[in-house]
Amino acid sequence: MLEFTWKLFSQTGNINTYLLFKELEREHQPNGDEQEKELTEMDQPIL
Repeated sequence: MLEFTWKLFSQTGNINTYLLFKELEREHQPNGDEQEKELTEMDQPIL
């Protein structure tokens, strides 16, 4: 969905399409808590 929205924006230059893209992008990214948990897990040695 992100790729389609970006492609549509790049072809039309429509600001509303860009704002939709940014909203979808923000929803797609993990929030700070999830990201911190992932980084903490990466720091843990595998036993």
